[in-house]
Amino acid sequence: MEEVLQQLANLQYIDSRIDELKQLRGDLPEEILDIETDINRFEAKIDRLEEEKKDLKVENDNLELEIKDAENKMEKYEEQQMSVRNNREYDALTKEIESQKQIIENSQSRKEEIEKRLQEIDPQMEKIQEQLEDTKELYEEKQEELEEVKENTQKEEDMLEEKREEVEKDIDERYLKSYNRLRNGLSNGLAVVPMEKGAALGMALPPQTQVEVRHKNKIIIDENSGRIVVHESFFETAEEELSL
Repeated sequence: MEEVLQQLANLQYIDSRIDELKQLRGDLPEEILDIETDINRFEAKIDRLEEEKKDLKVENDNLELEIKDAENKMEKYEEQQMSVRNNREYDALTKEIESQKQIIENSQSRKEEIEKRLQEIDPQMEKIQEQLEDTKELYEEKQEELEEVKENTQKEEDMLEEKREEVEKDIDERYLKSYNRLRNGLSNGLAVVPMEKGAALGMALPPQTQVEVRHKNKIIIDENSGRIVVHESFFETAEEELSL
């Protein structure tokens, strides 16, 4: 059983050190993901504005054609009025002329709206482009920070991962599953803790539990925390054997 306890302590020692290395990266990975989201958002805004600008220009060109077509029709109807034979034909042409005037008025009104909107789009795009460039610069800075941290820690982390795989192979599957279940359910990842001065994680252990831990002949679960408590010597051995 001492061998099992030592293996669990070894596994916890490795995992704790890997956690420490990952903590050195801090919130950088999450920050970078957030910055990437901002970059995508700004690029999408620029794309939408460019598409809107393109559509407005096409609409403006179509409106100019509509105005020109309406003016030609008005001219034709006015010429026809000069040769009508009765009031009914004259009134019908007058109605058509008024209809074309309305088309021209509506088209011109819409063209004014388009012109105003086109004048707004470029400044908006410039502002968003500036935000995009600033965000890209920040992204590069954070990436460099993360790469620097990785460069300083990756080698040790890779070696620890290799050692972890070796330790896992030697642990009985029952104990490994229990360890992983405990570790995954704890915020600090400490599934196995040493007994120090009769306490585990600062919480005093009952005298009988302390005795059982010192005997090193079975797995002891702390009733308060649900963690596995082992003699501190197991962690001392782990540090000697596994420190890089």
